[in-house]
Amino acid sequence: MKIIPVACLEDNYAYLYPPESILGSCLIVDESTKSAAAVDPVEPEKVLAAAAEVGVRIDCVLTTHHHWDHAGGNEKMAQSVPGIKVYGGSLDNVKGCTDQVENGTELSLGKDIEILCLHTPCHTKGHISYYVTSKEEEDPAVFTGDTLFIAGCGRFFEGTAEQMYQSLCVTLGSLPKPTQVYCGHEYTVKNLKFILTVEPDNEKVKQKLEWAQKQREANQPTIPSTIGEEFETNTFMRVDLPEIQIMPSILQAKFGAKSPVEALREVRKTKDNWKG
Repeated sequence: MKIIPVACLEDNYAYLYPPESILGSCLIVDESTKSAAAVDPVEPEKVLAAAAEVGVRIDCVLTTHHHWDHAGGNEKMAQSVPGIKVYGGSLDNVKGCTDQVENGTELSLGKDIEILCLHTPCHTKGHISYYVTSKEEEDPAVFTGDTLFIAGCGRFFEGTAEQMYQSLCVTLGSLPKPTQVYCGHEYTVKNLKFILTVEPDNEKVKQKLEWAQKQREANQPTIPSTIGEEFETNTFMRVDLPEIQIMPSILQAKFGAKSPVEALREVRKTKDNWKG
């Protein structure tokens, strides 16, 4: 399974998910059948062009949430590909949605790819992340929209810190550590700079920031990360790790937090007001 990012808008990603072809702003492809799924194809022309370039047919759209910069291309995609299925969360008002999904819904693509829908609410009530596995025993991937970013998480627009904790640390955090993380926006450099204000002694964060800056200077993406890397560099996913809980500068002195959920709430609030 290969995933090729398709840059859309200013900082969005779309993905094509093929076993050996593409992934972008949002695409997935089964090589044996040349069947593809498009994730959040906000600019359909770019995603369709990428699919045409590798000779695959887009059969469905996987929508992470209803915000226009993710679902805004659905109706145009449906016009361009008559009969296409457009999947979206049952609690989200997703434009162009033809088939609603919820936590645990299982989808298949071609002969080799399985897609598990994970309800990851907070940024929006019906936010869905898509966990993708291949029968070829390759590392799995998860498309997290605006719930989990590389070294960050989405704003709490429609939910609570309790929900984001469940989405990040429990639902996504339970995935295998090698799972590749494909998020909806290229925020990595800014996110890592913020993380260093919270965990200034985290060497993994310093190393990843240096790498990410070089990637962006070369006009290259910083995705994918992995679930394992996020547990090393993303404070939002690290709030219940023992090494973080015992650091007064993070939970007590810095935020006055007495629990992982409270810490997550305070770190997000601090990030919302951060001007770095």
